[in-house]
Amino acid sequence: MENESKNKMSSENFARRDFLKKSLFAIGGATLLPYDKILGGNIWNEKSKSIKSSSVSPNEKINLACIGIGHRGGEITKELYDTGLVNIVALCDVDMGGDHTLEIMNKFPNAVRFQDFRKMFDKMSNEIDAVSVGTPDFSHFPITMLAMSLGKHVYVEKPLARTFNEVELLMAAAKKYNVITQMGNQGHSGENYFQFKVWKEAGIIKDVTNITAHMNKSRRWHKFDPTITSFPSKEQKPETLDWDTWLNTAQFHDYNKDYHHGQWRCWYDFGMGALGDWGAHILDTAHEFLDLGLPYEVNPTLLDGHNSFFFPFSSTLEFKFPERNNMPPVNITWYDGIDNLPPLPKGYVFPESDPNIPPPSNIEEIAAKLAPGKIIYSKNLTFQGTSHSSPLSIVNQDNNLKLPEVPKSPSNHFKNFVLACQGKEKTRSPFEISGPLSQVFCLGVAAQRLSTKLIFDRETKQITNNKYANEMLVGEPPRKGWEEFYKL
Repeated sequence: MENESKNKMSSENFARRDFLKKSLFAIGGATLLPYDKILGGNIWNEKSKSIKSSSVSPNEKINLACIGIGHRGGEITKELYDTGLVNIVALCDVDMGGDHTLEIMNKFPNAVRFQDFRKMFDKMSNEIDAVSVGTPDFSHFPITMLAMSLGKHVYVEKPLARTFNEVELLMAAAKKYNVITQMGNQGHSGENYFQFKVWKEAGIIKDVTNITAHMNKSRRWHKFDPTITSFPSKEQKPETLDWDTWLNTAQFHDYNKDYHHGQWRCWYDFGMGALGDWGAHILDTAHEFLDLGLPYEVNPTLLDGHNSFFFPFSSTLEFKFPERNNMPPVNITWYDGIDNLPPLPKGYVFPESDPNIPPPSNIEEIAAKLAPGKIIYSKNLTFQGTSHSSPLSIVNQDNNLKLPEVPKSPSNHFKNFVLACQGKEKTRSPFEISGPLSQVFCLGVAAQRLSTKLIFDRETKQITNNKYANEMLVGEPPRKGWEEFYKL
């Protein structure tokens, strides 16, 4: 692969610099640690050693603590409150008092405020039934692990975590502590979820062999310089920001505005790029109802603007899944980047298109009209859809095809979580469902980062053809003082 050879030297240097020297190999083994060993620890400190699981009667409101209350975290807080089934008892944000947190602070003036989630749990764990986690991708893990170890139900924005092994630990901990979990891919409670389920059960969706998934809108890092040789220089941090707690388990970085306010998504050290951001909204139903699990191969066939620090400007990633339960092998091809458009089948209909207007004829027009979404190819039918809750349609549909009725969702994603905490429903995106989906993205990011094909053993959960990539399943050791969360 031309792109692979072009980036081979920089990729190998990057791998040695950032993983060989600092990976968990150096502190006792790089394999995914087994459940009974890594979860042998107990809780955060002596004070909380007596774990009292949160139990809520079906008619009680849930006492909710919201961790991350600005930007997306603030939207999650409002959505959960709007169910009418929760009391917001605590607010926690490392930038409490920053402009982006004021709306939620003013909306819930009686909620106790914290900048450090550890202190929040130390002070009022017994008053909390559940938590929402609306923080950057890399910080989901320690917050969620601590909450579950204290018996708290957790709603965690997607993706679950930044590394494959962190997701593995979250899934194991959810079982160990027997708590309600939900990942925040909101469309997994909408029409697309119920439609896909019913169409699969009715045999409308069957014999799927290929899926195209695409997100071709501009991203924050498209304005960055891919020839950079170091991280951004130190800047004066906002007075309201607790930068050390923001970093939590991550290796130390000096504060820079290009890490804050959503900019964290641009960097391998903090985010999951376009794939982690949008994949959970586009591929979730296919992944669950086609029982895809984990791929055996991930191959980056295009990485434009590849570098060692932030995500490429454009990526094409091929994921290969084997035969499963009498279903044929499936290849998923992911396209991101404004100039990296997927091939479209004949008869593809652009969303909200006017049949009286000719379809786009050039790449600029197509890019402007192409919403994030997917194209699903089966033996007899081709399906197209966009993202989140949007339903599928059949390309060149035969009007004689009888489609089953799709039931309406009994609850949105947020209410589904709260009702599950009350024992009235089951969550639709619990960690046992959303965890493997998140791990697919972790493997994709590893292939992006190293610019090389990865061969993955689905049984042992190891990358067999690249030792540096295999180390990335575990990632760098946590920063000193943040090791406890890997023992919970």
